[in-house]
Amino acid sequence: MTTLLQLNTSLFSHNGQSSQLAERFVARWQAANPDARVVARDLAGTPVPHLDAPRFLAFLARPEERNAEQQAVVDFSDALIDELRTAGTIVIGLPMYNLGIPSTLKAYFDHIARAGVTFRYTANGPEGLLGGKKAIVFATRGGRYAGTPLDSQTDYVKNFLGFIGITDVEFVYAEGLNMGEESKTEALAAAHREIEALEALAA
Repeated sequence: MTTLLQLNTSLFSHNGQSSQLAERFVARWQAANPDARVVARDLAGTPVPHLDAPRFLAFLARPEERNAEQQAVVDFSDALIDELRTAGTIVIGLPMYNLGIPSTLKAYFDHIARAGVTFRYTANGPEGLLGGKKAIVFATRGGRYAGTPLDSQTDYVKNFLGFIGITDVEFVYAEGLNMGEESKTEALAAAHREIEALEALAA
């Protein structure tokens, strides 16, 4: 069965502008793919724990040497990876906070970057193991940063997804949302038009 994985990362959960854009796209995708499945993960409502030393050591421990607490950490990570592995399309709602990605998304990334599971090291460098997927990122910003040195999100997200093998990544931006009502209205309208024009609606 075709599956779409939706990741909402806004602090405001479903009320965030990035979440609403993502959900607008997902609704259209579902209409175009009525037999497909959508898996939604709200990183505000159900946050992934931030990586700390015990969790990192759990990933490094040999399976036969893990204690129960470490195994629980690995099982949780495995569940996140299984969601990602089974999805053909990944949709990310991505607000900008203080020029960076939400820390909850970084925590999620830290739990799906597993050597030998989602990537491996080769003589030619790291190789992602989750290829053959498309990611669509709905990036919302209070100011206008796309194409400037202050946009730390675009390259980071593209590089991380590429690191685990997802190289088909498309961004839809809605910027200037805090620069007055006219700017906000125009930015969201432009994002809505881009959603309607996306060629990724067919699974």
